[in-house]
Formats: sequence, structure tokens, C-alpha cells
Amino acid sequence: MRTLQSILARVWRDEQGGEVLEYALIVGLIVVAAIAAITSVGTKVLAKWNSLNSSM
Repeated sequence: MRTLQSILARVWRDEQGGEVLEYALIVGLIVVAAIAAITSVGTKVLAKWNSLNSSM
């Protein structure tokens, strides 16, 4: 039981997990922004492609 308490105390004091969480949140926000940008640009490109295709 004592070793379990010492392990939990070390994990509780460890601050590296917080850094990993921050990096994960930043990467998540970048991915969401990239998906939004690609979706926005993708619909415009598709519309232009369809316009060019119909004019031929």
C-alpha cells in the first residue's frame, strides 16, 4: 500500500503531463483550423472546377 501511495504522489507532482496536454491542445486547434480552411477552399475549388467543366 505504501508503494502505491508513493507512486501516486510522484505522478501528482509530475508536471510533464501538463506540458504534453498543452501541446496536444495546441495540435488539436491547429488540426481543426486546417480542416476548416481545407473545407472552405475545397468547396470553392470544386465550384470552379464544375464551372470550367460545364463551359467546355
